[in-house]
Amino acid sequence: MFLSQEEFIDAYRAGILDRDFVAVIKYQGPKANGMPELHKLSPMLGVLQARGFRVALLTDGRMSGASGKVLAAIQVTPEAADNGPLARVQNGDLVSIDANCGSLELKPGILPETRSERRHDNTRSGVGVGRELFTCFRANTGSAEEGASIFRHDGFTGYR
Repeated sequence: MFLSQEEFIDAYRAGILDRDFVAVIKYQGPKANGMPELHKLSPMLGVLQARGFRVALLTDGRMSGASGKVLAAIQVTPEAADNGPLARVQNGDLVSIDANCGSLELKPGILPETRSERRHDNTRSGVGVGRELFTCFRANTGSAEEGASIFRHDGFTGYR
């Protein structure tokens, strides 16, 4: 589980990802941080796949052009910042993605029973790198499924 593209890249460069896994990169949706492009993930996931590892990507973020041959569930809604399913994912959890039927299943990993009680929202702070300037926009942003707009679409069908 990663909270940013940069965390994933660091783990890749450290050789930690040389195995089968589902990369869960959460808090990348419009309400969390404006939905940045996660394009740097595709080449690394592709290299791992070429090495014979079974890899997949699960995120509430976006990727232009998706990921090629790597199984990717992107723009998952509701996003983690909206208390979507990814908000509760932690390292060690079992993730099942069925691309044929479009389903996603999360199961807590095999860890102490108290773990499920300790699940918490581990978003990155809304402070730093200018993030505090956009708090009001993130708080009022719609879901990616609705276009991630700060303008409400109630009955709006277009310009006249």
